[in-house]
Amino acid sequence: MRVKGDPVPLRPSARAWAVWAVGLAAYIVAVLHRTSLGVAGLDAQHRFGIGAGALASFAVLQLLVYAGLQVPVGVLLDRFGSLRLVVSGGVLMAAGQAIMATTDHVGGAVLARILVGAGDAMTFISVLRLVPQWFPARRVPVLTQVTGLAGQAGQVLSAVPLAAMLAGPGWSTAFLATAGAGVFVAVAAFLALHDTPERRISNGAAVTMRQLGHDLGSAWRHPGTRLGLWTHFTTQFTGTVFALMWGFPFLIAGQGLPQETASALLTLFVLVGMAAGPLIGMLVQRHPLRRSWLVLGVIGANAAGWGLVLAWPGHAPMPVLVVLIVALGLGGPGSMIGFDYARTFNPPSRLGTATGVVNVGGFVASLLSIELIGLILDARTGGSAAYDITDFKVAMSVQYLFMIVGVAGILRTRRLARRRMAEEGVVVRPLREVWAERRGLAIGQAVKAQSLTRQE
Repeated sequence: MRVKGDPVPLRPSARAWAVWAVGLAAYIVAVLHRTSLGVAGLDAQHRFGIGAGALASFAVLQLLVYAGLQVPVGVLLDRFGSLRLVVSGGVLMAAGQAIMATTDHVGGAVLARILVGAGDAMTFISVLRLVPQWFPARRVPVLTQVTGLAGQAGQVLSAVPLAAMLAGPGWSTAFLATAGAGVFVAVAAFLALHDTPERRISNGAAVTMRQLGHDLGSAWRHPGTRLGLWTHFTTQFTGTVFALMWGFPFLIAGQGLPQETASALLTLFVLVGMAAGPLIGMLVQRHPLRRSWLVLGVIGANAAGWGLVLAWPGHAPMPVLVVLIVALGLGGPGSMIGFDYARTFNPPSRLGTATGVVNVGGFVASLLSIELIGLILDARTGGSAAYDITDFKVAMSVQYLFMIVGVAGILRTRRLARRRMAEEGVVVRPLREVWAERRGLAIGQAVKAQSLTRQE
C-alpha cells in the first residue's frame, strides 16, 4: 500500500484501472444526458410546440449552467474531491431526465435542462482529476485523451438506442431510461470511487474568499491557462454544436437523410474521436512544446470540412458528409490539449480551478453558436420547422466567426506563454529553425555515409 506523499507508482495497479473505469462510466452517461436533446430535437419541437429559436434556448440554457458552474465546481473539487461531486452530478442529471420524461410544458423542460447542465458540470473535471491522482505523470496526457474521447461513447448511446426508443416506445420511456442510467452510475460511483489511493474521500483546505480570489486570479493571470481556454473554445465548439443540437436536424431536415443514416454518421463522429484521441495524446506527450500546432491543425481541418459542405451546390454527397464528420471528430481530442495546458502551467493545489477556467471556453462558444444558428433558422423560416439546405448553410456559416476569434486568442496567448516560459529558462525555438537544423543534420549524415562508401 502506498504511503501518503509517495510518488504514484510507474505501473498502475488494477485498483487504479477500476477506479478510472467507474469514473469513465459516469462520464459516458453524463455525455448521454448532455446530447439527448440533440437527438430528440425535432420531437421536442412537436411535443412543446416551439420553434428553432426556443429549442436552441433549451440547449443554450443547459450549456450556460454548465459553463457558469465550471469555476465554482473547480473550487469545490479542490476542496471536496471527485467522489462527492461525481455522485451528486449523477443524481442531478437523473432528476432532470425524469422531469423531461414526464413534462409536456416548456417550464418543466427548462428545469430539466438546468438540472442536467448542473450535474454535467460536476462530472467531467471530477473524473479528469482522478487521472493524475492514480496514474504516473508520463501516462497522464494519453489517459486524459482517452478519458475525454471514450466518454463520447455517450453520444453513441443517444444517437442509436435513445433515438430508437424515441421512434419506438416514445418520449417518456426514452427519457426515463436515461434517468435510470444516471441513478445506476451514481450508485456505482458511491460504492467504488476513491479520491486518492490513500483516502476514499479527500478533503482539501477550507476555501476562504481570499484564497478563492487568489487561486482564481493566479490561474487566470497565467497565459498558459488562457491558452488552454482559447484552445478549448476553438476546437470543441463546432463538434458540440453538431452533436448537442443541430447535427440531427441538419442531416435529416437539411440534407434529407433517413434517421438511421444520420445516427450512423453521429456514431462515426464518436469513433473518429476515439481513434484520434490516443494518437494526439502521444504526440502531446512526445512534443509538449508543439501542442499549439496540433491545435491549429485541428481547427484548420474543422474549417475545411465545413467549407466543403457549405460550398457544395445543394445536398452534399455522402463522401463529402463523411469528410465533415471526420474533421469534426478531431475537435474533441484537440480540445483535450487545453486541459493539458491547465495541468502543466498550474500547481496541483489550483488544478481544479484552472481546469474549470479552461472548460468554460468551448461551452461558451457552443452556447452562443447554438443560439445564433437557431435565431437565423427562425428568421429564414418564420419559426416553422420547414427547413431546407440553404437555410442550414446560411445558419451554419456563423461558426466561422467563432473560429476567427478563437485563433486570434490562441496566437496571442501562445506568444505570452512562450515569453513567460523564456523568463523561467524554457525557450521554444521556432519550427523553421528546428526543421533547418534537422535538414542540415540529415544532409550531413548523408554526405558522411557517401564518403564512407567511397572509402570502402
